[in-house]
Amino acid sequence: MTEDVITLKNVWKIFGNRAVEAMQAIETRGLSKPEVLEEFACVVGIADCSFSVKRGEIFCVMGLSGSGKSTMVRHLNRLIEPTAGNISVLGKDMLSLNNDALREMRAVHIGMVFQHMALLPHRTVLDNVGFPLQIRGEPKSKRWEVSQRCLEMVDLVGYEDRFPRELSGGMQQRVGLARALASDPEVLLMDEPFSALDPLIRRQLQEQFMALSAELNKTTVFITHDLDEAIRIGNRIAIMKDGRIVQIGTPEEIVTNPADDYVRDFVEGISKLKLVFAHSIMEPLETAGVDLSGSPRVHHGTDLDQLIDVATTTEHPIVIQDDDNNDVGVITKSTLLKGIQGGKA
Repeated sequence: MTEDVITLKNVWKIFGNRAVEAMQAIETRGLSKPEVLEEFACVVGIADCSFSVKRGEIFCVMGLSGSGKSTMVRHLNRLIEPTAGNISVLGKDMLSLNNDALREMRAVHIGMVFQHMALLPHRTVLDNVGFPLQIRGEPKSKRWEVSQRCLEMVDLVGYEDRFPRELSGGMQQRVGLARALASDPEVLLMDEPFSALDPLIRRQLQEQFMALSAELNKTTVFITHDLDEAIRIGNRIAIMKDGRIVQIGTPEEIVTNPADDYVRDFVEGISKLKLVFAHSIMEPLETAGVDLSGSPRVHHGTDLDQLIDVATTTEHPIVIQDDDNNDVGVITKSTLLKGIQGGKA
């Protein structure tokens, strides 16, 4: 994953009749969000946000209600126009696209899955999935072929002739995902797609989505208010507060090095056992101070949970190896306990 498929640079969105004036005042006078509301009766939706997403990456944007995460994702396909900043998707300047080019981007290159799928109630499952292709003018034979293939991906074979009202909530979300996949978009935007579902069904759909994403190599921006979900799904996570991004990092970086008290409160109850890895807590070999010839060797990507299992089988320190099986570090029981407690030695 090296190519940046999505790039946001210094994007602002201010809602209100005096948004342009408010933006100028922010730039010249450095007004805060409450000051903008008081002086201009405008609401700062997102403030000076920048990030990039690489091809094939699942990039989670996470925050509480009102943090700006849903506003953010709607900028990527220009359902919302920014007040300031630059947005690039698949090498195209989204703000320079005319209406026809923007419609093509949405119909062909960018798929979107919402929390409430708004399936067409008078259409069957098969017709709902094929609807994007119908809009593009594809013949019925192709629509049915593609729709059937997408329904197979989401385990809904046998439900082609059912109507949305005959499906459970989880099944309706699967139809929505199949519909988004039908146009074979390179980019998926997912706005809390599983948040209204029961925990067990939600976990099943998370697993199914992750498997599909890996298989199809889709670049995904996934919006959620649930840190557990973000950690489970995301390659990287952006945490938002009051319209600003306060930290971007891998799940391990977010959990072990929270940027401030806000992030620290979020991660306080998160188990680190599957998120912290040997390379993060290992110490130099020479610190062991003992003969390491009888020590067990493990890969630097071994997580805390696995390290604990290894530690229970030996009295020796654990030697950490790189991808070429070279000894690069050591973990003692003391180091391991510190890692379990705080993520860092």
